[in-house]
Amino acid sequence: MIDTRTAPYAALLLRVSLGLLFLAHGLLLKVFVFTIPGTVGYFQSIGYPGFFAYLVIAGEIGGGLALLLGVKTRTISLLLLPIMIGATLQHIGNGWLFTAQNGGWEFPLFWTVALLAQALLGDGAFALRLSRDSDPVGTLAAAHSR
Repeated sequence: MIDTRTAPYAALLLRVSLGLLFLAHGLLLKVFVFTIPGTVGYFQSIGYPGFFAYLVIAGEIGGGLALLLGVKTRTISLLLLPIMIGATLQHIGNGWLFTAQNGGWEFPLFWTVALLAQALLGDGAFALRLSRDSDPVGTLAAAHSR
């Protein structure tokens, strides 16, 4: 049985965690640590077109901010799935654990599943509502966020 009193706060915790992870990877890691040219070079070195790096950086930063604010959470979670599926596929040959050389696939796969869970849960508590959704989870979350 789902506890309808605490479920919106669980969705909030997941949403904020995902948002922070995307910001950490998109902004801190890809922009400030690897730099944009370095990230473009990496994408090219693994066989992707360089412009994919710009799309991923924009997706991770924009998606991270949207998740933190709770804006269109279901849609944003689904839109971020291709990034995480791509990351999972990129790491699949490295082995199970992310501590393996070049990182394993369990973390990006978990992150992918967490995005799916967030898409199913919706915004949760304390989400910025740009428009009212007609879904019952969003309505419940709005009631608990006041």
